[in-house]
Amino acid sequence: MGAIEVPEVDYTDYSNRQLVLVPLAVLALALLIIGGWYFVTGAPANLGLEFTGGVELRIADDGEGDLGERIDAAFEQEPDSVRSIPADDVVVVTFQASEDDPEGFAGELEDQANDAGLTLDAIDQVSASFAADTAQTAIFGVGLAFLGMSVLVFALFRTFIPSVAVVASAFSDIVIPIAAMNLLGIEMTLGTVAALLMIIGYSVDSDILLNNSVLRRTGDFYESVSRAMRTGVTMTVTSMAAMIVMAIVATLFGIDLLRDIGIILAIGLAADMMNTYLMNVTLLRWYKFQGVKR
Repeated sequence: MGAIEVPEVDYTDYSNRQLVLVPLAVLALALLIIGGWYFVTGAPANLGLEFTGGVELRIADDGEGDLGERIDAAFEQEPDSVRSIPADDVVVVTFQASEDDPEGFAGELEDQANDAGLTLDAIDQVSASFAADTAQTAIFGVGLAFLGMSVLVFALFRTFIPSVAVVASAFSDIVIPIAAMNLLGIEMTLGTVAALLMIIGYSVDSDILLNNSVLRRTGDFYESVSRAMRTGVTMTVTSMAAMIVMAIVATLFGIDLLRDIGIILAIGLAADMMNTYLMNVTLLRWYKFQGVKR
């Protein structure tokens, strides 16, 4: 079994400003995308049915004509999304309703589907008020997890700059995947929120490994960074490979949620490597060689 070779990086060839420029530029671009998305749509991301309310129809492919054309002609309201699940031979059609009467709206859609000769496999419905409560709960959960992580980090290191480095890296690791979700058309659902929570865990793991190696172990600064990189990069690359494989397999089998989770985690782990070994290392180097002397 081949080992992952982590190349040695000579950080002395680069200034702090050069190292931090790339992660800050990527973070600024991600914030710009999210801000633009909020300005256009009123939400920072593509919200799924759980957060908007509406009706989801699973229509079986009965092999009679072009199912996509039949769906387009069947409903008076244009669907918000239409996606195929080849493994189950069904098409999932989603309608977002502004009124708080999903049962009545679902009944209308069911009648229209039956009149068009479509075969309904299942109907899911979520009220707008329940969806709003779910969205608030999800936001509260992510915020509480981030706050708890921040408190734990400050309690562990008890110094401002190293703690801020971990928190800033984790913040960027969440923002970048959300921006990528908007560009890739991945909806924000309870499943993708869980993936973002997992990214917080991955981020804190690699950053604490780096900070511990630099602040609490003996040896030269660059030697400590190299030691942490050998372990951290190996873990991150291995996890990325697993997430990419999961996304590919889930795509082949038409399992959209697992595909989305795999993509989000792969992007978040790539962002974590950038933020940990560029931004975090920069802040730690400034702290060790300049901040401590002040």
